[in-house]
Amino acid sequence: MTAKRLLFFCLMTAISISGCMKERFYDLSGNVITAEEEASAGPETDQVFELRTYTAAEGKFDDLLARFRDHTLRIFEKHGMTNVGYWTPQDEPLSANTLIYMLAHPSREAAEQSWRDFSSDPEWQSVAEESQKDGRLIVGLERVFLDPTDFSPMR
Repeated sequence: MTAKRLLFFCLMTAISISGCMKERFYDLSGNVITAEEEASAGPETDQVFELRTYTAAEGKFDDLLARFRDHTLRIFEKHGMTNVGYWTPQDEPLSANTLIYMLAHPSREAAEQSWRDFSSDPEWQSVAEESQKDGRLIVGLERVFLDPTDFSPMR
């Protein structure tokens, strides 16, 4: 499900649950669609999701978050990566040094190409070098590619 479609579905579901609308939604063309039709719609693409978990070096967590906030998300988009979401754990000890995020890619091959392009981007190289002038920001990285199930609301 694209971000726009997911947002539309969530908004319409919230309106429906609140009682403001009775299970009747309209698409941008004015056609009536039901919540069931929207929820059961097949995947729009064969996209894959990439879940990444970074562990920040001691004392570098705020710097890591700032680098993502100020630069990384934009550079990801420049190279065809879709930013799905970014999270930090609520509980200690992970809340002090862990960033978890998800990207979407058109395919696994596209993901690999996007990462190659990102890594060789002169702007990224400059940002990475500047942000690590006082030491590495990341001491641990986990990466998992995910396929949505046939019953997943997010596809």
